[in-house]
Amino acid sequence: MTPATFDGLMPIVILMAIAVLLFLGGHFLSVYLAPKKPSHLKSTPYECGEEPVGTAWSMFNVRFYVVGLIFIIFDVESVLMFPVAAIFKEMNEMGEGGYALIVFLSFVSILIEGIAYCWKKGDLDWVKSFQLTANKNKK
Repeated sequence: MTPATFDGLMPIVILMAIAVLLFLGGHFLSVYLAPKKPSHLKSTPYECGEEPVGTAWSMFNVRFYVVGLIFIIFDVESVLMFPVAAIFKEMNEMGEGGYALIVFLSFVSILIEGIAYCWKKGDLDWVKSFQLTANKNKK
């Protein structure tokens, strides 16, 4: 490494070292200063100030997770469209507007295909109809 390269990387190394030291210092201080008085009340699960009733091993419908994941995927992808829209005017002035438009429209078409696929599979329905499945099995 040349001295110029080393000088350019030194602020990054210093900031990384400070970040690690702050993390480790905070962690060790919290471990050292935290009160350690275990009790039965502290070991009970806490949920909104309510007494825990029943077991924690209850079954949840998988559709809640599927819809949540689909929302996160399409939300992140839609956020990725904003930078393209922000620089589209500059790309157009440079003569690259057609290319940017084609890339943008292909991205949007992939989003539309993905949401259509999820919709067709029924992953966006809160209540799936099991009557259709039962009728298909009778035939």
